[in-house]
Amino acid sequence: MNSWVNSAEILGSDLPLELSGTGNRRALLMDALREAVRSGRLAPGTRLPPYRSLAADLGLARNTVADAYAELVAEGWLAARQGSGTRVAERAVPVTPVHRPRTPERAARPVHDLVQGQPDPSVFPRTAWLASARRALAAAPDDAFGPGDPHGRPELRRALAGYLARVRGVRAAPERIVLCSGAAHGLRLLAEVVGGPWAAEEYGLPFHRALLASHGVGTRPLGVDADGARVDGLTRRDRAVLLTPAHQFPTGGPLHPGRRAAVVDWARATGGLVVEDDYDGEFRYDRQPVGAVQGLDPEHVVLLGSVSKSLSPTLRIGWMVLPQRLVGPVVTAKGEREQFSSATEQLTLADFVESGAYDRQVRRMRQRHRRRRDQLVAALERRAPHIRVTGIAAGLHAVLELPPGTERSAVRAAAWQGLAVEGLSDYLHPGSEGAGQADAPRDGLVVGYATPAESAYPEALEALCRALPPG
Repeated sequence: MNSWVNSAEILGSDLPLELSGTGNRRALLMDALREAVRSGRLAPGTRLPPYRSLAADLGLARNTVADAYAELVAEGWLAARQGSGTRVAERAVPVTPVHRPRTPERAARPVHDLVQGQPDPSVFPRTAWLASARRALAAAPDDAFGPGDPHGRPELRRALAGYLARVRGVRAAPERIVLCSGAAHGLRLLAEVVGGPWAAEEYGLPFHRALLASHGVGTRPLGVDADGARVDGLTRRDRAVLLTPAHQFPTGGPLHPGRRAAVVDWARATGGLVVEDDYDGEFRYDRQPVGAVQGLDPEHVVLLGSVSKSLSPTLRIGWMVLPQRLVGPVVTAKGEREQFSSATEQLTLADFVESGAYDRQVRRMRQRHRRRRDQLVAALERRAPHIRVTGIAAGLHAVLELPPGTERSAVRAAAWQGLAVEGLSDYLHPGSEGAGQADAPRDGLVVGYATPAESAYPEALEALCRALPPG
C-alpha cells in the first residue's frame, strides 16, 4: 500500500463528535482507532497516516496523536517499523490491551471457530423441522402430553429401529432402544449399571473420561494406530470398552475388520461390554458409512447415537441400542418418568425420520462437509504442503500432523490469528505415556471445518495457514 488512509476512512463521519466531548483527547482517539479496527474499517496491514498529518486533520496536538499511536503499538493493535510507518497489526482481531488479564492460549475473542464437532447452526432445516412438528402435534396421542415413559416415545423408537437397520446395519427391535438426552447421558447411565473399570481409546473426548470418573468408573488407555484401537490390550478385568469404531475420534480411520471381530470375541469370552459411540459415523466421504459393530453381536454391544452432529446439539435427543439384559436396569437407573428429552421433540424427530427429511438433511450435510474438507486440503497443499492431513475420510474435522514440539506454539499462533482450534494432545488419555499401549504422543491440530459460515471459511483457512509452523 503506497498511500495511507485519511481520517474519515479511519474513524468515519462521526469523528468530530467522538473527539469533541470532554475528557482526555488521547484516550478518545485511541478508543476511536480501536473501534475502527474492530468494525473492519481498518483491515490488518492498513497503513495509517503519519501522526503529524492525522494531528492536522483532527486539530490535535502532534504529541497527542504520537502518544496514541505508541500506546496502541504497545497494546498490539498497531505495528510500527522503521521506514514502513504505522500499520494495523497483522492478525484477525487485536489482542486484549496489556493491562487487562488474558489467558495464555487465547489472547483475544476468537473470530473463527475451528473447534471440532460443532455443525454450522445456520444450516438447521427449519422449514422441514417445522413441517414435521406440525404433523407430529396434530397426530400425537393424548398420552404424549402426560408423564413421559423413561423408555422414550414409541413412535421415535420405531422410527430409529428402521433407520439404524437400513443405514448402519443395526440389529434391534424398538424394545431394545432407550432414548436419552445424548451420548453423555447414555454414558452416565451405563456407568451406573455396568460399573468399572473400563478401557478406552488413548485419544478421545476428555469430557467422556471425566464423566465416567465422576461416576466412579476409571478408564485405562488402549493404544490407537492406523487400524483403530489396539483391542488386543483388553483384559478380563475390563468390564467394558469405549470405542469409536466408525471413525476413530479424533485421529480418524475405521476400526479394522479383524479388530472388530476380536473385540466381539473378547466381549463374548469375558462377559464384557462394547460401548460403541457412533460419534460422527454418518458422515463418510469415500464410501457408504461403515456398519455398526453392534450388528455383529447385539447382546454384547451398546450403540450410542444422537442428532447433535446431524441436526443440532440443542436438540437433546440421543439413543442407546441395548442388549436385552440391560434394558430394564438402564430404564430403572433413568427413573420412573422421562425428565430429559421433550416428548414433542421426540415426536417431531420421529416424523422427520419417517418422512425422509432426516436422510435428505444428512445427505445435504455430507456434501457440505465434504466440500469444506476439500477446501481445507487444497489450502494446505497451496500454503503449507509440508503439513500432512489425516482423518479426512469421514467426520467433521481433520488432524494436521505437526513437527515434534510445535503443537503448543501452533495453538498460540492460531489464537493470535483469531482462531479457536485445539491441539491433538488435548484429547490424549492422561495415562497413555506410561500404559505400555500407546506410542509417543503426537503433535497436531484438530481442525473442525463444519462451524464457520460459508463467507467466513476462506478467511479462516488463510488464518490457519499463517499459524502453522514453517516447513
